[in-house]
Amino acid sequence: MFKKNRHGIQIKSPEQLEKMRAAGLVVGRTLDLLRRSVEPGMTPLDLDAIAEKAIRDEGAIPSFKGYQGFPATICASVNHEVVHGIPSNERKLREGDIISIDCGAILEGWHGDSAVTVPVGEVAPALTELMRVTEESMWRGIAALGVGRHLSDVGYEVEKYVRSQGKYGIPQEYGGHGIGTEMHMDPWVANHGRPGRGPALEAGMCLAIEPMVNMGTARTRVLDDDWTVVTIDGKASAHFEHSVAVTHNGPWVLTALDGGKERLSQLLS
Repeated sequence: MFKKNRHGIQIKSPEQLEKMRAAGLVVGRTLDLLRRSVEPGMTPLDLDAIAEKAIRDEGAIPSFKGYQGFPATICASVNHEVVHGIPSNERKLREGDIISIDCGAILEGWHGDSAVTVPVGEVAPALTELMRVTEESMWRGIAALGVGRHLSDVGYEVEKYVRSQGKYGIPQEYGGHGIGTEMHMDPWVANHGRPGRGPALEAGMCLAIEPMVNMGTARTRVLDDDWTVVTIDGKASAHFEHSVAVTHNGPWVLTALDGGKERLSQLLS
């Protein structure tokens, strides 16, 4: 039922890709709602409640909740938190913060996974630029998902763009992943490296492309909750992610409401 290539990477049929798209749209719509909901005075747990209701109202299941013991529907990482922040009511979002929201859903056994970083009110220009660079690097990586190209081309394009924009840190130990009947599957997708290496990309592969970019050092540590990753120097970090299918017609961004058409038309024209 689930085809894999010689590298053990799941290859989806056109019908299975449609199911992946349905799961991706649940996530895309949920993140769109969360993006519009963020405002000063909210707590990350407020956003978590909004996300869980939105996902369940669509007949889907939050894929993060209970995953390896994770207690919430979303990961909510504020300012210097890189990824895997646990939503809580212990602090309120303040004007000038940024919050990375990572969200996943399962629909009919198929997973969608996506993340955005959102400003809380007006933020410093340097944070706006950090978010722009991170999101653009994600799209540069997505644009590399062409049939016949190689897996390492993604990380190469991400890193090349980030390095061209200034002295940012790219955490080496975190990256994207395959996605399908499980949230995390082979292959791991680095956000750095040399091009032309690793498995050749095939139609039917689905990958989550997710750069994390830090204002300062690339070095991170995990807090005592065993989940939240923070920057060593306390400087801000941004995170963007989309689940993407490799097709003969180019990348299909499963978690983008327009399938990625607008942004990819600019990059691939």
